[in-house]
Amino acid sequence: MTDKTRIMKKAKPSKKSDRETRGMGNQRSFGSNLLSPEVQKWFLLVALSLIISILLFPNILSRPRDYKIGDVADADIKASRDILMENEELTEKDREKAVKEVPYIYDFDPFASNLVLRIKEAFSDAREGSISDDVGPGEPIPIEKIPLDMLEDKEIIKDRFFKLHEITPDDKIFEILVKNGFPSEVENHVIELANKVFERGVVGNRTVLMSQAQKGVVLQSIHTQKETLITDLNRFYDIEGAKSQIKGQRRELRKVAGSPQLADASINMALSLVKPNLTFNKRETELRKDIARESVKPVYHQIKKGEMLVREGERIGPDHLLKLSAEARSLGQANMLGRVPGMIILIGSLLAIVYLAGLMRIRPSGNEGIVLLFNAVILLGVFIFIWAYAFIAEEIARGFHFFTPKALLFAAPVACGAMLVAVFQGIGMAAAFSIIISVFASLVIEGRVEFFIYFFISSLTAAYGVRDYRERGILINTGLKVGLINIVLCLSIETLYGSLYSLEAVIALVAGFIGGLLAGVISTGIIPLIEMSFGFTTDIKLLELANLDQPLLKELMVQAPGTYHHSVIVSNMVEATAEAIQANPLLAKVSAYYHDIGKMKKPLYFIENQMGGENKHEKLAPSMSSLVLISHVKDGVEHAREHKLGKEIIDIIQQHQGKSLITYFYQKAKEQAANKGDKAIEIKEEDFRYPGPKPQTKEAGLVMLADMVEAASRSLVDPSPARIQGTVQKIINKVFADGQLDECELTLKDLHEIAKSFNNTLGGIFHHRVEYPEANSKTVKKAVNGDTDQVSTEDPGAKKPDDKADDKESLKRLGL
Repeated sequence: MTDKTRIMKKAKPSKKSDRETRGMGNQRSFGSNLLSPEVQKWFLLVALSLIISILLFPNILSRPRDYKIGDVADADIKASRDILMENEELTEKDREKAVKEVPYIYDFDPFASNLVLRIKEAFSDAREGSISDDVGPGEPIPIEKIPLDMLEDKEIIKDRFFKLHEITPDDKIFEILVKNGFPSEVENHVIELANKVFERGVVGNRTVLMSQAQKGVVLQSIHTQKETLITDLNRFYDIEGAKSQIKGQRRELRKVAGSPQLADASINMALSLVKPNLTFNKRETELRKDIARESVKPVYHQIKKGEMLVREGERIGPDHLLKLSAEARSLGQANMLGRVPGMIILIGSLLAIVYLAGLMRIRPSGNEGIVLLFNAVILLGVFIFIWAYAFIAEEIARGFHFFTPKALLFAAPVACGAMLVAVFQGIGMAAAFSIIISVFASLVIEGRVEFFIYFFISSLTAAYGVRDYRERGILINTGLKVGLINIVLCLSIETLYGSLYSLEAVIALVAGFIGGLLAGVISTGIIPLIEMSFGFTTDIKLLELANLDQPLLKELMVQAPGTYHHSVIVSNMVEATAEAIQANPLLAKVSAYYHDIGKMKKPLYFIENQMGGENKHEKLAPSMSSLVLISHVKDGVEHAREHKLGKEIIDIIQQHQGKSLITYFYQKAKEQAANKGDKAIEIKEEDFRYPGPKPQTKEAGLVMLADMVEAASRSLVDPSPARIQGTVQKIINKVFADGQLDECELTLKDLHEIAKSFNNTLGGIFHHRVEYPEANSKTVKKAVNGDTDQVSTEDPGAKKPDDKADDKESLKRLGL
């Protein structure tokens, strides 16, 4: 078995191990997805929206106590909002009144069940003899010509006649009518007498009818369904009244009929026909009463927000119970649970849009996750403070009657949140934060627009006041300015409320000033805690680090004096340039002080610290020399973290070399490989490049350029302005062409400003001095001011050939 076969067998993985590897990879992938920055951002957004929404509706977390009549209240209970409570007593009275006003419904039959037609039909049939069923074969014979003793169906005829009239058979009347041949005069008299009473209406119970005399009754025609409101109920007859009316016509009828017997028959027959044609419709009347009852709207009693429902120690009565029930219904826990998701969506949408629209723009040097967490903590902290303060203000105002809780709400230090964000993230981020916190704070105070404007203006003023935070006293001064702005805003709001000339307005003005001052005091105390918790670096901390008496800088000066001097010059260069390219001069300067602190670990391996002594790199392979140079970045980061210099400075230390190539040792390694003639040795360029990352901010790019330009300027034989300018331009072009500035925000215009500023600074450092005149060819020169120094007659600006060769070699070792 060959070595190649053994290697292949040894390298061949088993199926089981391959599956396990894929499974572990999937688990790691899933875990990394859960911990990815995008997932963390959305989780933070949802959690923040949920917490704020729950705090906006705190009643969903607690269930109010159920009281019964006779219980004793264990605490004061006040209305949480304006409540409309139904006054059941008044509502019931209104409903009863509406029911009473409904008129009775009577069905009216003006034709008395077609009485006229029935009378005519009965008399006609009797006269024609068709009143009986088949009297005999052949044509019907008139009944008056048939002898009564021969008529076998007399009873049937009588029953038939009276049945058509729907009255009880009367033998006397029937005999008279038969005897006279059922005369048409009787027929007409009966119809006339009946119509007179039925047209006016005959009611069965007049007492019930007259009970509705005040509101009248509604007559509903059973034929046309037409309704008529009748208020004059005296027009109607009862049974007796109708009969009396008919009887009153007897005397006149006897004169007209000519026969008293026929007149009496007509009267008696009409009396028999009298019956109610006006009947009470109870079902329709009750239905209309129900409609009237339901149409009455409930009567509500308004309970104002903050009104005392029951006091502590008071016994619960029926009225208390009604109010407490109304309060419980207004809280509506079921509805509240439905409202919270809606509020979560609204708040989440606001936060997401503000973030995605770029209003909360994060500085390139910042860790996005940490910055978002910081903003979320400040936002939630300020919101909870305002939420708690609103309850405290309400409790304080309860004990006084000359001001309301809203007067104390002006003292809420909402502006402190904008102050903190402006100090750590800049005024741009603070402006977006001001919008969001003002919306949330106004939601706590029932969504009042005037308070939104008040909080927003005070927050923006606070953020603008601390935009250049380099002294602790700036926070207090800004707080005082915000307090003065708050006074003006309070005056405006109190004017809107119409209470400008009241004690409440005075309290509001004092509260507004205290709110601004309190924002400055709180910010002053909490900034150091935030610096330690989130690792942020403020200008105050940078000023402390810029003190050259810092232990780390003292150690650098002792162990690596050349590097210290180089760092000081670089700091001067970047400080003079930063403002021209809109970078942070203080951050750039301090970062330049510390950018090469990693060289303290092996100071003699760097040319500026060798002081003409032995060159350590002569005994090292080029690859090892490059590792030594590269290690100073890693060592510098470790030193910075150990001394807690802050993330911004640590990032610049890590990025100040970018991924640049150490050209001298790379070329030396290639030359050595070529001289040995070993083509198997591959010299990789990435082995001689710094690990990076490339500069991510303007400050990091500026420090990189200043570091390289200052080192290159040291190698100039005659540092004239023209040579300095050429060197500066050459170094900047080389860095730009190598792509080291691709990831920072430096523009071509910025590079032009950097080059111009570097030329000015280096021109001042390498300026020509006035030659001192020689006196009697001695080595003593006298200065213009009369001072004397022992100096060599040799021109100090001139360099020996050996020195020139050393300078060129040093420049190559720096990769320049």
